[in-house]
Amino acid sequence: MFVARRLLLSCKQSANQAASFLRGSGLSRRRVQSFNYSQSTRQGTHGRTDLKPQIPVGTAQTHSPSSARYAAPALALGFAGFLAFLHYNDERRAVPKGQPSNSNGGCGCGSNTTVRGPIIGGPFTLMSTQNKVVTEKDLRDKWVLLYFGYSFSPDVGPEQLKMISKAVDKLEANHGKKILPVFVTLDPLRDTPSHLNAYLKEFDERILGLTGSASAMRQMAQEYRVYFKKVQEDGDDYLVDTSHNMYLLNPKLEVVRCFGVEYNPDELAQEVLKEVTSVSQ
Repeated sequence: MFVARRLLLSCKQSANQAASFLRGSGLSRRRVQSFNYSQSTRQGTHGRTDLKPQIPVGTAQTHSPSSARYAAPALALGFAGFLAFLHYNDERRAVPKGQPSNSNGGCGCGSNTTVRGPIIGGPFTLMSTQNKVVTEKDLRDKWVLLYFGYSFSPDVGPEQLKMISKAVDKLEANHGKKILPVFVTLDPLRDTPSHLNAYLKEFDERILGLTGSASAMRQMAQEYRVYFKKVQEDGDDYLVDTSHNMYLLNPKLEVVRCFGVEYNPDELAQEVLKEVTSVSQ
């Protein structure tokens, strides 16, 4: 009897010590009971026990609300940065139309480079001031200075024709280079062959004047990317708003230069000479 009491007292003391230890370690009796319960319920019908470790209830890690709140904006910013990177690379690879692929400058009027990019020019069928049919084949094997204008131009047109005449004179007299000046009207309704013939003789008889039907003129203007539009119309009196394009064509009928209104005769002659001599060398 004495021994049995001592054993019972020893068991109670061990239980009390274990409980004190659990309370000191921060684990609650509820968690221990839940852990034991989950182990017992996963035993199979044949006494086998699931070998996968069980996580005590309440000890699983959870994401805080602040982490979820910042995750979506961070993902959106990362995706936007990726798209910006692709767009930047595409822009670096892209070459604008009508621009050269090197760093020597553009191909606009007044530049010092050969025209690149979209093809300018094409076939046409017009009438000369001598009432003869003229096509693009009649200009082949010649250096051509091609100008688009109209005889009723009050200021820019006459100045451009004077500049062309002087530049052609300088090239032929000083360098022995023959350039064919060609004037294409953008006002075929008033610039008939006879009227255009009389008008061009006032500047230079060497200038070949071309006119034709409205549809033929519009087609050629589109082929050479020439802008024109009637403005300030008052019956049969009107002006033509145009870009006054002037092109230099080589003997293969390829547009190699485009000149703007800012040139003077000496500058125009010098630039044409550069193109002509570069081919012959």
